[in-house]
Amino acid sequence: MTKELAEDTAAPPGSLWARMKADPQYAPEHLALEATRRIGPEAAEWHTRMRAARPELGPDELATLAIKRFTTLARVSGAVSGAAGLPGALLDVGVLAWTQARMVLHIAAAYDNDPAAPERATDLLVLQKVHKVAETARTALGVAAGRERASRIFTGDSGRPLAGVLMRLSVKLAQMAGIRAAKRIFAKVVPGAGIILGTWANSAATRDLAQRAREHYRNG
Repeated sequence: MTKELAEDTAAPPGSLWARMKADPQYAPEHLALEATRRIGPEAAEWHTRMRAARPELGPDELATLAIKRFTTLARVSGAVSGAAGLPGALLDVGVLAWTQARMVLHIAAAYDNDPAAPERATDLLVLQKVHKVAETARTALGVAAGRERASRIFTGDSGRPLAGVLMRLSVKLAQMAGIRAAKRIFAKVVPGAGIILGTWANSAATRDLAQRAREHYRNG
């Protein structure tokens, strides 16, 4: 993978932010679809490269490497958002959800599951507790995919107040990223405590997700 592509997948692309802003109700589904399309090939290439370079490593060891990498990224983004105040905190939940999706897809690859397969989007939504079961996740993904194709998703401002749209979007993404209490988003911007809270919240949510993903793909 080129350096440019790796950097491109480090944060949600602008086109995804635009879709999520236009359709905040289905923001997690849009993110899961885009992550599978964009990050799946990255994870598959990583797995092929690691198997060639470190053939002695088994699936558990490869998954551990991925978990360490993306937990560190989540922790760093939490510190940045805590330092940047409320705008940084709102941006952070989107970056965190994206980072967690990257981690899950790399864990899937470690256990020889195709990270670019369409069912990985379903896995993401269930593992991140957006939906309780795969059936409802698949239904929601179908709705989001249809809305994604609709031309109105890509037209200009919907006319809704921007602050309200961003708030709904931040809550949806916070739920996806495991930041269950919306007040934690705002707690991360309390003067003097933001960096510590941002780092802790992101790390804890990502570690919990990593455990669920490892168990899912190890036993799948």
